[in-house]
Amino acid sequence: MKSLLSLLFFLISYIVFSQTKLISWNLENFGKSKSEETINYIANSLRDYDLIAIQEVVAGYGGGQAVARLADELNRKGAKWDYVISDPTSSSAYKTERYAFIWKTSKLKKIGRAWLEKKYHLEIDREPYFCTFQYEKKQFTVVNFHAITKNKQPETEIKYFKFLPAEYPTLNLIFAGDFNCPQSHTVFNPLKKMGYHSILVNQKTSLKKECKNEKCLASEFDNIYYNASKINSINSGVISFYKNFNSLQEARRISDHIPIWLEFSLN
Repeated sequence: MKSLLSLLFFLISYIVFSQTKLISWNLENFGKSKSEETINYIANSLRDYDLIAIQEVVAGYGGGQAVARLADELNRKGAKWDYVISDPTSSSAYKTERYAFIWKTSKLKKIGRAWLEKKYHLEIDREPYFCTFQYEKKQFTVVNFHAITKNKQPETEIKYFKFLPAEYPTLNLIFAGDFNCPQSHTVFNPLKKMGYHSILVNQKTSLKKECKNEKCLASEFDNIYYNASKINSINSGVISFYKNFNSLQEARRISDHIPIWLEFSLN
């Protein structure tokens, strides 16, 4: 009986601890305009995750410093974190930005250098930012992305994502970010046919200017897409942080998007 209980405890422990929590957040103009109070609020919202993918880091002065400030604040909360920031995206026709990853060093190891994808930089205004991580001898690569706005037809960029698994056949790709496009759009069909699943369906993730009839979210823009043959989705969801504020105007000082997350294990 004792041996059976020991085995059961081991299996439960293995299941509980053999997983990674990825969170993605468009932090809207993340730079010097974010106050220390805002940085602290963001850190408290993210501290329980293992890997953070951030979109819309300001390309100019203040963007990189804001990421460093956030990492520093996270380091004050009981775990050691490291971070990496992309170069500015190469867009000349649209708004150039940076991306960032922040991760718990006790859970994940960064493998090699992170990179902005250059192959389609002429077709994609803000080319995605790749970074590979190792968790318990297995690796995965997060593709961090912020598409052009809806009125500029983001599907004209997203259509090139179907080529990326073949471009990187040895990598276990996870696409995360703000696609400015719902998962129901046909542009995602090629990825779905390859076995990619979205973590969110019919879930709006951007904030309205003000709530109407208690409805505060505007559009299905943010999502995470993973290959179900390589990744086991344990749980996923969103953080409705705006409910902690008296108004959407206050909440939008943090961001005009809510964070989305995936808890997963590697097959």
